[in-house]
Amino acid sequence: MADACCADDTTADPPEDGGGPTSLWEVRDARIAAASGGLLAAGLIAGGLDASTAATVLFLAGLVVGGSTFIPDAVRALGRGKLGVATLMTIAAIGAVVLGEFGEAASLAFLFSISEALEGWALARTRRGLRALLALVPERVTVERDNATAVIGPAELIPGDVIVLAAGERLPTDGTVRAGTSVVDLSAITGESVPVDVGPDDTIFAGAVNGGGLLRVEATVATKDSSLARIVHLVEEAQERKAHAQRLAERIARPLVPAILIVATGIALVGSALGDPGVWVGRALVVLVAAAPCAFAISVPVTVVAAVGAASRMGVLIKGGAAVEALARVRVVALDKTGTLTRNTPTVIASIPSAGTPQGDLVAVAAALERHSDHPFATPIMSAASDLLVSIEADEVQAIAGNGITGLVDGRPARLGKPGFVDTTAMDGTVQSLQEEGATVVAVEHDGRLLGVIAVRDELRPEVSRVIERLRALGIGRIVMLTGDNQRTASALASEIDLEEVHAGLLPEDKVAIVDALQGEYGPVAMVGDGINDAPALATASVGIAMGAMGSDVAIEAADVALMGESLDHLADALDHAQRAGRIMAQNLALSALILVTLIPLAAFGVLGLAAVVVTHELAEVVVIANGVRAGRRRSDDACDENALLRSSQVATTSPARRNPWASSSTQSTPRWTASRRTPPARSTGRS
Repeated sequence: MADACCADDTTADPPEDGGGPTSLWEVRDARIAAASGGLLAAGLIAGGLDASTAATVLFLAGLVVGGSTFIPDAVRALGRGKLGVATLMTIAAIGAVVLGEFGEAASLAFLFSISEALEGWALARTRRGLRALLALVPERVTVERDNATAVIGPAELIPGDVIVLAAGERLPTDGTVRAGTSVVDLSAITGESVPVDVGPDDTIFAGAVNGGGLLRVEATVATKDSSLARIVHLVEEAQERKAHAQRLAERIARPLVPAILIVATGIALVGSALGDPGVWVGRALVVLVAAAPCAFAISVPVTVVAAVGAASRMGVLIKGGAAVEALARVRVVALDKTGTLTRNTPTVIASIPSAGTPQGDLVAVAAALERHSDHPFATPIMSAASDLLVSIEADEVQAIAGNGITGLVDGRPARLGKPGFVDTTAMDGTVQSLQEEGATVVAVEHDGRLLGVIAVRDELRPEVSRVIERLRALGIGRIVMLTGDNQRTASALASEIDLEEVHAGLLPEDKVAIVDALQGEYGPVAMVGDGINDAPALATASVGIAMGAMGSDVAIEAADVALMGESLDHLADALDHAQRAGRIMAQNLALSALILVTLIPLAAFGVLGLAAVVVTHELAEVVVIANGVRAGRRRSDDACDENALLRSSQVATTSPARRNPWASSSTQSTPRWTASRRTPPARSTGRS
């Protein structure tokens, strides 16, 4: 807290190695506090043995050691004309020494060094220096210049260069396709959950991965001006803006310190003019000791450490006190779609055969072709059909970039791909209906006849509806979906969870603008995302929340809170926990302020002497610490077990993992179903 109140206006750069203390003992101030406490304890023992000289030396040593965590900063800040809690603690310790109360001076230094250590530990953040972003830029790139091919570094690219992008390679800068067709993974920038088709004159962004055919892409900007470069700039800019935000304790401490100094000086001057200067100067020094904000200084760090520790046991990593405070104030939540509301794993949601086609034929041909494919849709189709006993093989299977795959099944030509590549005229109504639900439609043809269509979609997490209800119950008045995906898919999914406000087709800077607008109109906003494209919005929001297990390193770096695991239930848990911790923090600060307001006048008028002031301080610290520790308590095991059972039952009713989606029906229409969640994350190659 000394740093918070007394530090320079400039913010230190995060360590490039991203390192940070993993235990309290690794914090320098914690080791200093332990040494100070040891000297204080030794001094008390020496005093008890009537070794007054030894006790005085030990107390003074404890004061010097403990004071090294805040006195130098306080002196430097005072030289810049800044006053803070550390300044007041320094003056109070000096006052105690002047009064001959060396033990009290050592106690003040010890207690405040503990608060510094706890604060430093709670605020330790893992910083990776945006290395994940830099990894998206390839080390070398192939270009065509003057009718020749050359391999150069990405920094050498200039607008107009033609980049030769082979399958599996990543685009180093933004560009326009000049030749070739393929499918590309744009999730790093747009958040698209499904690879998209690209062809001549289409624009693609830096970080896009070519999933199929050879592309020739004309660079439109230099690498330093690409979409990835803009993301880095937005993250750094937003984080610097947040670094200057005043925290709750600081806002109270700043006017408190000069007020106490003025009161103490007034007591000494006025009292000396009207009475015995020795008495009134002594009382002024007692006032300084009474005003030493020991409980005030330690109240927030103790609560933060307890809250952060308990949150980690719930699967929520909160990066320090500022994040706890910000999360407690949130009243608007903005949610990214892909990977946050959804699993970022394409899933078959329906298989509908054409009139007169047995269900098994549609399934068998689709499975035979997909068995030889590396397209992202092959995994969900094969996983969903795994319970069907079919063994038809396909020969001469060939991928047609941007369209689908062809082959021979039972010696007859077969094809699978998007409508248009496969004639779906006979099922246009069905295809349109599935597309309106936000699904990507795959059509299957065998021997020149349409067998049917299969719908694939990135499905919502089963717990999403429950989480939305919990957020509203916690007082979150506005819940918004922000996504780079298309409007049709976003709206279809939003309608399933009763989410009315949807912003689709967004680039990273668009998300930043919307978050800024929401904060300006409604107050503190929490942004929840998992991808690199979410990083600027995460850093811009009052509190950024990253889906930890699935989230990118950059998203977690930019965020204030990381949700570990795949359950979105942790989001509501985190908000509930932070709101409770915020209330405890406010209680501690109010209690500490009340003690100061009570002790100061009593000390000024001589009602309380130094001993009574010291005892009151110690009792106040015990109360504040005990109350702060409550932030580390979680619900009882029984309540947790009951809640877990409820969640399990709800998931079971919405996600029949073992159901066979290919089971035949007596009618031509196939009931909708949710596919097994056993599929691994989709690969980035293939058609769309």
